[in-house]
Amino acid sequence: MEFSEEVLTKSKKGKIEVRALDSRGEYIVTKYLDLKTLKLSDKKKKLTLKSEDGKIEEYFIIPIQQKRSLLITGDKEEKERKVWNDKTKKEEELWK
Repeated sequence: MEFSEEVLTKSKKGKIEVRALDSRGEYIVTKYLDLKTLKLSDKKKKLTLKSEDGKIEEYFIIPIQQKRSLLITGDKEEKERKVWNDKTKKEEELWK
């Protein structure tokens, strides 16, 4: 099978691989603020992914070095949640 150069990539071991779509959807990145000051209380963030079929996956992004972060699988919270929008100064639904 022929592939264009745009979908081919080279691994660290030098092996040529095909970059293939696993899923597509929406995402949300949330940060954590101090309740009283509304300043960052932690450097970690949470990445929430929602695929086209509605499946939700959550990951914590934890900085470990200047340009590197660790991605840890989070437990999906089943309850309905809202987020604070720092720009509008209002709460809003997690998914619009």
